[in-house]
Amino acid sequence: MDELTELGLKVLEYGALVFMFFLGVLFFTILYLYIADITQSKQAIRRNYPVVGRFRYFFEHMGEFFRQYFFAMDREELPFDRAQRSWAYRASKNIDSTVAFGSTRPLNNPGDIIFLNDLFPVLAEDTRPASAVTIGAGYAEKPYTSSAVINISGMSFGALSVPAISALSRGAKKAGIWLNTGEGGLSPYHLEGGCDLVFQIGTAKYGVRDDQGLLSDKKLKEIAAHEQVKMFEIKMSQGAKPGKGGMLPGAKVSPVIAEIRGIKAGEDSISPNGHPEIRSVDDLLDMIVRVRSLTGKPCGFKAVMGNGRWVNEFLQAIHRRGLDCAPDFITIDSADGGTGAAPQSLIDYMGLPLKQSLPLAVDKLKQYQLRDRIKIIASGKLINPSDVAWALSMGADFVVSARGFMFSLGCIQALQCNKNTCPTGITTHNPDLQKGLDPRDKAERVCNFANNMTHEVEMIAHSCGVREPRELRRCHISVVNEIGVPVPLESPDMPEDVH
Repeated sequence: MDELTELGLKVLEYGALVFMFFLGVLFFTILYLYIADITQSKQAIRRNYPVVGRFRYFFEHMGEFFRQYFFAMDREELPFDRAQRSWAYRASKNIDSTVAFGSTRPLNNPGDIIFLNDLFPVLAEDTRPASAVTIGAGYAEKPYTSSAVINISGMSFGALSVPAISALSRGAKKAGIWLNTGEGGLSPYHLEGGCDLVFQIGTAKYGVRDDQGLLSDKKLKEIAAHEQVKMFEIKMSQGAKPGKGGMLPGAKVSPVIAEIRGIKAGEDSISPNGHPEIRSVDDLLDMIVRVRSLTGKPCGFKAVMGNGRWVNEFLQAIHRRGLDCAPDFITIDSADGGTGAAPQSLIDYMGLPLKQSLPLAVDKLKQYQLRDRIKIIASGKLINPSDVAWALSMGADFVVSARGFMFSLGCIQALQCNKNTCPTGITTHNPDLQKGLDPRDKAERVCNFANNMTHEVEMIAHSCGVREPRELRRCHISVVNEIGVPVPLESPDMPEDVH
């Protein structure tokens, strides 16, 4: 019995040693992974949540093999599904964007688009880069010319963090595209990258407001004095919340943000739902002339199409007053645009989607013979090459995207934008969360996203038989009708409002 007891004790002792050995191996493995995670700058989730954050990438990878059992399918998630986000991630990382085994996209959903390939695609030696478009030629003292197909839409400093704005600015410079400041004013972080900027004038006039909250000519001239500021955009409305001003919770209004905006720190920053000085189409035209005259730079406005009665009145007023009062561009925003905070009733139900509003705006400009005078910028949920190619085909001169570039920064669609708890550091001012976002690394991804987007839009254009993206036309598209059959977009069988 004593021998058995002694043997048992030795077994227990041996087992304890083995357990301690594996416990030590586990400890040092976790320590190694922790150090590796907090010292790397490629993945914000791993940097902010060392070791634990690795499970996100593990489950994402395993989803490729087990998604039919446990995971949502490629096309089932909203507001952006797995397939849309996956392309954006791969493009920003500059890795292989090919897929296998056929498309997961249904080809018979009413309203879906299909590009019409040509029997004789354009050969590589016959292609050419996207042509340049000049905004404000003959009307602005300093017109702006750009060949960029995709640009960065308005995202305010405040809604986005310091490292996020810094990364966007640097990445835009590398890619040769412009960055819209959003309505939060012009910060040093917008300027530090050296990229072209579009200054957005929101309803609260942040950055260019006087003591009464109205537009200050003096401050406007100070902003225009920056060589990087190429254009001014008057924000009339935005896609996610037409009829509602910007909303920045007080928790995100830091002293720096408050100084740039000209407001008090720690208090909710809520913009008026409209411009007090702009209550008619003539008021809007007066404001456009005022901004362009004071700055010498092109001026346009951003709006969501809804009640269209004002459109004819607006275009008639331009003819009545003269082309020098016309906007140099109009940014058409889609009802499914994004934002950090908005009432759900507006997000879900207000405004027209871009598929209807963009062709409507282009056709109205043609009807009034103003298409050459006024350039069109398309905005709203355009994060994949097919989206951008469609917008160009419908008549847009440029495309801008906000959430596409957020994905390039590492956004995981956590839907925490309004809570200052963004796990990737993009929409938070929590320094512990911001540390995961390295502006130098993310700038490369912003650049990669823009370049790969342009490359694949060019690929679509070449397949359609044209040399460059701005040669795409509506004749290169079919739209799936109500019974699931693709119909050429210019066919007389198509409804009037989609032409």
